[in-house]
Amino acid sequence: MAWGWMPRLLLVVWAATVCSARDRTDLLSVCMDAKHHKTKPGPEDKLHDQCTPWKKNACCSASTSQELHKDTSLLYNFNWNHCGQMEAKCKRHFIQDNCLYECSPNLGPWIRQVDQSWRRERFLDVPLCREDCQSWWEDCRTSHTCKTNWQKGWNWTSGINECPVKAACHTFEFYFPTPAALCEGLWDHSYKVSNYSRGSGRCIQMWFDPAHGNPNEEVAKFYAEAMRAAAAPWAPTRALLLSPVLLLWVLG
Repeated sequence: MAWGWMPRLLLVVWAATVCSARDRTDLLSVCMDAKHHKTKPGPEDKLHDQCTPWKKNACCSASTSQELHKDTSLLYNFNWNHCGQMEAKCKRHFIQDNCLYECSPNLGPWIRQVDQSWRRERFLDVPLCREDCQSWWEDCRTSHTCKTNWQKGWNWTSGINECPVKAACHTFEFYFPTPAALCEGLWDHSYKVSNYSRGSGRCIQMWFDPAHGNPNEEVAKFYAEAMRAAAAPWAPTRALLLSPVLLLWVLG
């Protein structure tokens, strides 16, 4: 028997696992409850540079998008150059990552509640398209850092992030030997590297051409529908019992 249905089954199991962990029911075109996010998404004609793909429907303001492009922005006082100057080709991925985080209204299926001083929600295990992760890793492998998890553990005594005592600066490739190590570990599992490719409608694209629309809208809709199907009354053992429609889809 061919095993091409396995990724589909994993998607259904994922939906069954997370549907009960999310309190809010609005999964499409939503903003996180976080420090700089708008309450609701809407048009932002003056978004800056790499954040412009989201200008038709954004969770970030124009001023936020401006700050995201600075080496040490006032948003979080986070310094990309904590181990010397980060290469420009690497930095552009971090700017794009931040634009996705702050601006995207298409991350609803992956938003989870957290108890942190600067946000009440975060996203977890967003299925990042494999090419986006691969190019991020390729362009950053020769830049330098001193940590594998940038979400916590920094020395903030100066007001900006500095390497912890005894944390040595090495290349990204030293701390992140694979693309998955970078994309999944960097922000404490915000992303999960997908087996799907760009344009598949099954993974979130960090990079896209807005002239052709926002492909992440379709992705969010797909996963939201999978979550709702898994949460339906007919599925008391959600990960094991599938509706006829889902079963046919899983088996292809």
